[in-house]
Amino acid sequence: MRSASHVSCVNSSSRGVCDSVFACGTMGLITGLFAFLYHLPQIYKWLLKPYYIASFLMTVAFLVVRKAPGLCEHLATQREDGNSCDFDWREVEILMFLSAIVMMKNRRAITLEQHIGNLFLFSKVANVILFFRLDIRLGILYLAMCVAFVMTCKPPLYMGPEYIKYLSDKTIDEELERDSRVTWIIEFYANWSPECQSFAPIFADLSLKYNCTGLRFGKVDIGRYGEVSQRYRVSTSPLAKQLPTLVLFQGGREIIRRPMVDSKGRAVSWTFNEENIIREFNLNELFQKSKKLYKSRGENREEQNGTQPEEDSSESAAVNPDQPTESKKDQ
Repeated sequence: MRSASHVSCVNSSSRGVCDSVFACGTMGLITGLFAFLYHLPQIYKWLLKPYYIASFLMTVAFLVVRKAPGLCEHLATQREDGNSCDFDWREVEILMFLSAIVMMKNRRAITLEQHIGNLFLFSKVANVILFFRLDIRLGILYLAMCVAFVMTCKPPLYMGPEYIKYLSDKTIDEELERDSRVTWIIEFYANWSPECQSFAPIFADLSLKYNCTGLRFGKVDIGRYGEVSQRYRVSTSPLAKQLPTLVLFQGGREIIRRPMVDSKGRAVSWTFNEENIIREFNLNELFQKSKKLYKSRGENREEQNGTQPEEDSSESAAVNPDQPTESKKDQ
C-alpha cells in the first residue's frame, strides 16, 4: 500500500493536478513556439547550421522516443494504467522543473542566441536524467552523444558587419600606445565561451554606431593568447565568470572595466546589454568629444594646406556597415 503522499495520478484528484501541470507545460511550449516563429525571419540564416540542427534533435530526443509508435510500447513506465507511450508523473515533474529553470535563466538573457542556447543546454541535462531513469543503456548512449557533440560541434561565430580591430599579444600594446589621444574599448574574449559568442553581435553593433578616429573598438582572444590574460588580469576560468570583459583605455591606461572583480577574483554580476555599456562607458559623450577633437585638427591642417576638409574615412565606414571592416578573424 502506498502512503497518501504517493497517490497515483489515476485517482481523480491527482489526475486533475497532472492535467493542470501538463496544461501549463503545453502553454509554455506554445508560447515558445510562437516566439520562435515571430523571430524566424531573423534566424533563418543560422537556423539550418549543423550545430543548431544537432542541438534541436538532441533536445527533442526523449519526446520522440517516448511518443514514437512501435518503440514506445517496449519502454518501461511507472504509470498505473500501463500506458508506456505517455509521460508518467515523475517525467512531467522533470519537464516542468526544466521549464522553470529555462525561464529563470532567460530572464538575464539578452540575445535570441542566449535564449535558445539556454533551452538547448538545460534540455540536454533533463534528457540525460530522463533517459537514465527510463533505461540505463539509453542514458549511457545519450550521454555519450552529448560528449561527442560538445567535442565536435561548436556554435557558429558571429560573422556580421562590424568595425573592430582584432588584436594579438604583439599588437595590443602597440595600438594602445600608438596615439595617446585615441580611446580604445577592448573586449577580452574566448571563442569557447557561450557568453562571448552571445555578446559578439552587441559589441559589433556598438562599433558600427560609435567607431571614429578618436574612439576605436578592439578584441583580443585571451583563450588563444594566455599571456595577454595574465598581463591584463582577466581570468579565463569558467568559475571566475570574467568573460567577456570590456576595458576602456585612454592614453594607454585602463580607466574602467566591466565586469568588476571582487577580492576573491570573481566577477561582480553585470548585464552586458547595449544600454548598460553606453551608460557605464559614457559612449555618447566620448563619441562627440572624439569627433570634435579630430574634426578641429583636420580643419586646421586643411586650412594650412589651403584645401577643403575631407570627411573622416573611419567615421564613414562606421556609419556604413556595408564597407569593409578591420576585422582580422584569421589571427
